[in-house]
Amino acid sequence: MSEANYYRASANPHPAYPALSGARTADVCIVGAGFTGLSAALDLAQAGYLVIVLEAERVGYGASGRNGGQICTGFTNSMARLEKRLGAENAKRAWEIAKDAVDLIGRRVADHTIDCGLTWGYLHVADKPRQMAELAHNRDEAARYGYDGLQLLDKEALRDRLDAPGYHGGLWEPRAGHFHPLNYCLGLADAAVAAGVEIFEQSRVLSVDTGAEPSAKTASGQVRAQHMILAGNAYLQDTVPQLYRRLMPVGSYILATEPLGENRAQGLIRENDAVCDVNFIVNYFRRSEDDRLLFGGRATYSGRDPQDLFGFMRPRMLAVFPQLEDVALEYCWGGYIGITVDRMPDIGRLGPSTLYAQGFSGQGVALSGMCGRLLAEAVRGQAERFDVLSNLDHPPFPGGPLRTPALVLAMLYYRLRDAL
Repeated sequence: MSEANYYRASANPHPAYPALSGARTADVCIVGAGFTGLSAALDLAQAGYLVIVLEAERVGYGASGRNGGQICTGFTNSMARLEKRLGAENAKRAWEIAKDAVDLIGRRVADHTIDCGLTWGYLHVADKPRQMAELAHNRDEAARYGYDGLQLLDKEALRDRLDAPGYHGGLWEPRAGHFHPLNYCLGLADAAVAAGVEIFEQSRVLSVDTGAEPSAKTASGQVRAQHMILAGNAYLQDTVPQLYRRLMPVGSYILATEPLGENRAQGLIRENDAVCDVNFIVNYFRRSEDDRLLFGGRATYSGRDPQDLFGFMRPRMLAVFPQLEDVALEYCWGGYIGITVDRMPDIGRLGPSTLYAQGFSGQGVALSGMCGRLLAEAVRGQAERFDVLSNLDHPPFPGGPLRTPALVLAMLYYRLRDAL
């Protein structure tokens, strides 16, 4: 995946952590130093557990340091569909978990003074007239769960907030938002280390034992623990085959323009909202703290990067903002997100003492950190909220070795549906 990453170029100063060497023991071994793993590590260390985190590359190397920085409420699935699977009472509990996921980010930033440009305000936009009914339904569904304050905007009202004439209206959400995701992740790492967590970078886990006495082996060491948490998501790859069969890594891409200047950047998105459309394959964008446009909107399902990422992404941006034809692009990067068949997070247990969370399916900025908290609660014997999501069954992707070309064909269908 491309390393021309704006977030890396604008990251806060941060330490490098050593690689694991030799045999170590801990109360909890966590694989993966992203939002999920670091959130769990911080909570557990604050509760008095000895925690070791193993990271294959650097803190925030995976989706946590590459994503669009958009803090969304809820799940990729509708609540109506979730009610059919969980029942009304557990669906309500799931909604509260998702809402708390957004609130948790705000509390982490405040409690640990994390400098990440956290900004509230979110626009869900419709690029087809028929999608306005979908936005109205989403507003009404949220209100049923006690989540009010969402405002439906017609085309004229939307133009007061967003200079993108192709959209027919929007839904403004005051309690969702955006931030610099890598700086948030680095701030979580700082807080975890201050609480007593040991982080080892460049320590790729080659094998795990998920039995009664879990352990993780790297090329130069091993950690044995009473509990283990697997938090690598798509970057865990096939280290644990039974998890990999239920997860599809999907390439996602973002570009960053040159600095536009305050006036021009504000002219595009006047109230500094995060913005996302409601297509199956979405466009999403926002302003950066230094007045760039950050724009994401394409995905690949083949496991291969496009040869020319700038050429791959630029037409999508210009379709939304044709007035940026003269603007240079300075960064364009990609990374993997993990999706499940049913587009719901896959959280559960492997063996008596190993837990995992993966497959946030495009909603991971908030949900991944919250799932880290649920994993920490379960380690501590408080599994009520963990059980709400772990009771969801997640089938493997069909097709076995042919699952990738099958998904490519499926996504082609959805691209055509969006276009029509």
